[in-house]
Amino acid sequence: MIVHCTRKLAARLREVSSERLEEAGPLGSWHANLYQIDRRQCLLFCHDATRYCLFLPGLRAPQFKELGRWHRELFLASLATGGAREAVLKKIELAFGAPRFDTATDRSVLGPMTIARRDLTGC
Repeated sequence: MIVHCTRKLAARLREVSSERLEEAGPLGSWHANLYQIDRRQCLLFCHDATRYCLFLPGLRAPQFKELGRWHRELFLASLATGGAREAVLKKIELAFGAPRFDTATDRSVLGPMTIARRDLTGC
């Protein structure tokens, strides 16, 4: 799994590539941005192809070290809540792979993320 990070988020992570990484996995790549909402660090993930967004509120410093695990758990919980069958969830969990991070963002994905953040915060 590839996560394209904004500069603000990349500053908080280790091992972030400045070169664009190519996604070879079946689940595609994601964009992620770090926001400050009510003095809490929050992350918004957006799938590159579908623009499916995931919101992770209240991150603390140790959680940034395991960002791939947090994303995987949030995504699977979101799908389970949406009614995905257990067999499908198992297949998706196996397809995740190790997360890799780069700073090659795309404006066509960051735009919908800004709209989603405004919808979440009301401003």
